Amino acid sequence: MSILINKDSRVVVQGITGKTGLFHTRQCREYGTNIVAGVTPGKGGIHVDGIPVFDSMEEALRIAKANVSMIFVPPPAAADAILEAVESGIELAVCITEGVPIRDMVMAKRIVEQSKTRLVGPNCPGLITPGECKVGIMPGYIHKPGKIGVVSRSGTLTYEAVKQLSDAGLGQSTCVGIGGDPIIGMKFVDVMKMFNDDPATEAVFMIGEIGGGAEEEAAEWIRDHMTKPVAAFIAGVTAPPGKRMGHAGAIITGGKGKAEDKIRTLQECGVTVATSPTRMGEAMLTALKG
Repeated sequence: MSILINKDSRVVVQGITGKTGLFHTRQCREYGTNIVAGVTPGKGGIHVDGIPVFDSMEEALRIAKANVSMIFVPPPAAADAILEAVESGIELAVCITEGVPIRDMVMAKRIVEQSKTRLVGPNCPGLITPGECKVGIMPGYIHKPGKIGVVSRSGTLTYEAVKQLSDAGLGQSTCVGIGGDPIIGMKFVDVMKMFNDDPATEAVFMIGEIGGGAEEEAAEWIRDHMTKPVAAFIAGVTAPPGKRMGHAGAIITGGKGKAEDKIRTLQECGVTVATSPTRMGEAMLTALKG
């Protein structure tokens, strides 16, 4: 078991003919992902590395039976790509693109919420079910099949956490990078609910950062509903107020979104919080011991 993707997922790549899209398509396919189609308007009918390219998502679903989309479309067109994916009726859309205009995402998010499509991203590393399927840009080799779910706003810290979990003998069920922008698809709570319902996931590691209130929202949901151990790490303890740190969503405004507040709330809600990025694996082991 896993969440969102598995060995049966059929992936279409929006933007497959671009340099970045093609590079990561090849990486995902080498990992074992079943890439069944690509979509680039105006280039339908060609094949890229044996993968058929269609002009539209409607064709990719109808002909290639795709059920997951991986989006590598330039920022100005990324929201339109998301909307085309939604209109096609795809089950899951994963938008890797960084720098999508916030105004575009506000509009796209509203439509996504009214659809059956789940959206991961934008500005995210994607997701992976180790040994089965990779949809995104994460290094596959550090991931090991196991029973720890991972959900994160930070790509790089996800890789560090995964490496520590693997080194500690704790593999991963599924790892989900939800993205660090202010407007994203699935949030911490959405993924937590899925991990809580997944019989193959025994515990969850969550990686948050300064800015916004998603971590506090997740903490309260964990306190009230989570039946499995949760450990976490919050990045940005030393970040100065009012200064954006990396992600568009990682900014403290109005005295809200501070790392210290997030850590305190998580601890009050029963989450084991790592005191350093070098101790994430240790925190997960502590949470598992109860």
